[in-house]
Amino acid sequence: MIASDLDITSLANPKIKDVVRLRQRSHRDDEGLMIAEGYREIKRGLDHGWSPVRLFFCEELFLKGVNEPTLIERAKERGAEIISCSAPVFLKIAYRERPEGLLAVGPQPKRSLDDLDLPPRSLLIVAETIEKPGNLGTILRSADAAGAAAVIVCDKCTDIYNPNVVRASTGVIFSMPVVECSTDECLDFLKARGFGILAATPHADALHFQLDLTRDVALVVGNEQFGLTDKWMNEADMRVRIPMLGVADSLNVSAATTILLFEAVRQRVEAGIATPPPPLPEHHGA
Repeated sequence: MIASDLDITSLANPKIKDVVRLRQRSHRDDEGLMIAEGYREIKRGLDHGWSPVRLFFCEELFLKGVNEPTLIERAKERGAEIISCSAPVFLKIAYRERPEGLLAVGPQPKRSLDDLDLPPRSLLIVAETIEKPGNLGTILRSADAAGAAAVIVCDKCTDIYNPNVVRASTGVIFSMPVVECSTDECLDFLKARGFGILAATPHADALHFQLDLTRDVALVVGNEQFGLTDKWMNEADMRVRIPMLGVADSLNVSAATTILLFEAVRQRVEAGIATPPPPLPEHHGA
């Protein structure tokens, strides 16, 4: 039995209502809070210094019940209020289709362009007006896997603290520096630091593997429906397309971003400026 500060069995409990309200962007912004649900997401938050203010759990919904007590104890040591919930109560606050019985509420990790500490030959992703939280979260996950230094979200359409962004990123939002700013602010930042600006467009002559991506470079991707705005197309010093051999004339923005990122990884490994880690052991989860 896991010790808790409070046991909740009523769906009408004010703390439960507060969590449900955090699904709304306006409430998240007013409170400066976000939701992280699931073992992996919360663990990555704790591993990277996140201090949740509350952690809700339901033992009945735990997947294995082996690692959860340690995670809950870590959250408690960070100052989180530990709240046990009945299954119906937890299902009310959960947003995953298959809840794992763990949900944390904590502060939004705010960063600015001035906070970015960029290494030499930095690889950045600039995501302009991305609409779907799942796409933004997947972009964060791919950026982390490719060793990108940061993701800059310009002229945002979706909130980076949307629970579905956190979920699709598998908690990478806590480890990957993510900055929100305007297009003009981002362009000033990139130009001041000598970044190459690569725009992905199906109308380019050059293919994505034909240009040098080993320098300081920002890979700029745009809106799911309309692509990049003229501002970015005009300011880019590199324009590339991903060769498509079928009848489809476009890719999902997160898929296109992943292809661009890992072409940069291929070039950097080949040039000896990036070293891939050893393979994962057998039976390790994806």
